[in-house]
Amino acid sequence: MNEKGNLSINSENFLPIIKKWLYTDKDIFIRELVSNACDAVTKLKKLMIMGEADHIPADEAFSVHVVLNKEEKIMQIVDNGIGMTHEEIKKYINQIAFSGATDFLSKYEEKADGDNEIIGHFGLGFYSAFMVADKVEIDTLSYQEGAAAASWSCADGIDYEMADGTRTERGTTITLHVSEDGEEFLDENKMYEALQKYCAFMPVPIFIDVMTNEEEKAEAAEPEKKDNTIHISQEEAATLTKDEILAKANKDSEEEKQEEEKEEPKPLNDPSPLWLKQPKDCTDEEYKEFYHKVFFDLNDPLFWIHLN
Repeated sequence: MNEKGNLSINSENFLPIIKKWLYTDKDIFIRELVSNACDAVTKLKKLMIMGEADHIPADEAFSVHVVLNKEEKIMQIVDNGIGMTHEEIKKYINQIAFSGATDFLSKYEEKADGDNEIIGHFGLGFYSAFMVADKVEIDTLSYQEGAAAASWSCADGIDYEMADGTRTERGTTITLHVSEDGEEFLDENKMYEALQKYCAFMPVPIFIDVMTNEEEKAEAAEPEKKDNTIHISQEEAATLTKDEILAKANKDSEEEKQEEEKEEPKPLNDPSPLWLKQPKDCTDEEYKEFYHKVFFDLNDPLFWIHLN
């Protein structure tokens, strides 16, 4: 299935206006795209609870990944949520908030206070991607059994293309071909800062994946040189035989190996913040940690009140 057309808006200046309007707050695009990805997961979870998605395992591990490829100037937001069909793309992407662009343009002309939330007011969050990208692609597969994968792409204008997708697993991948003025967000530290700013307490685990070039991959694949040094104190050395020292070294080495295997990537956000818990389930240390993280204050709070 192949289809071409143009977005249901009344002005070809729509996307340039988006770029100009939020130019000083470009990082807002990542909030919009990651929020959409989290919403896709949340919707699927609700369907599972309602018994309308019985084919999905109850212990499914949901997540959102922000993939950075600085070499190719590509960024991807990947989720394993509800996904979309061809018809849903037409409804939710091509029509742009059900043809609300006319209202958007009229409000834009009237505004003069730099309200950087205007995109959110009109349900146009997905199109904030064009603030940092020359081209945006969608590859998605709906949760519905028997659904076909669908793809959508749009360059810096109003023309789009739709076709069959290549995604084989449920969910959506948004690919941004990053423009020159958006390359700063391909930096891991910059992206981490933006995600912490907007997404620290979103309800789905969020990860940053950094794609490396072939040389870096080869270096990472090289085994580390084994350190044969045995670290023990003088007191221990005086009381242990040679065989006992070697046995201790082997034991320590095995424990370190097991510890490394246990380590798993941790999400950069907290999917279960304190306000979702009962006061009786929260410790003093958790309250203090929450205060430090949200208010960037190294001092402990004087007191706290937990209201449900």
